[in-house]
Amino acid sequence: MSGQLNGGAMSRVDGTRGSGGPAAPAGGSGVQVRLTVNGSAHDLHLDNRVTLLDALRDELDLVGTKKGCDQGACGACTVLVDGRRVLSCLTLAAQCEGRQVTTIEGLSPDGHRHPLQEAFVRHDAFQCGYCTPGQIMSALALLQERRAGSDEEIREFMSGNLCRCGAYPNIVAAIREVAAQGVG
Repeated sequence: MSGQLNGGAMSRVDGTRGSGGPAAPAGGSGVQVRLTVNGSAHDLHLDNRVTLLDALRDELDLVGTKKGCDQGACGACTVLVDGRRVLSCLTLAAQCEGRQVTTIEGLSPDGHRHPLQEAFVRHDAFQCGYCTPGQIMSALALLQERRAGSDEEIREFMSGNLCRCGAYPNIVAAIREVAAQGVG
């Protein structure tokens, strides 16, 4: 699996850096992949170079996960794989077979917002909203890993997620609120 984030540092799980590969050309080699996304299994036939991001958006129509830089530099494509945050633009879909993938859509399957989503609204922790799904998924990983120490530690953990609008203080405040509630 590729694209795992560790405390703001971005790399693939295999330790390398770089793109997940080009979009599948006609006639490329294909693989059968069973992805479990937000609790539902999906059997897909994909080019072996298709990233998790492209499989989510193009094959499963889960467009909450955003494609920003497509190089692993912005964090807009962050999802959880087996509870750990990964950059889906650097992760091959085939590498996620047998793993649990959680996207922003998976946080509110019953239509009720997750406490992090509510806190982001209350604290105005977004402006344009493009980075918000990735920010929330990283924040969820931070809470699940019990890494919400000081504001500086939160900022460091979240440093792999860029916000062009500069809502960083509000993002930290939203995370701090949910951490104080013991949600994770």
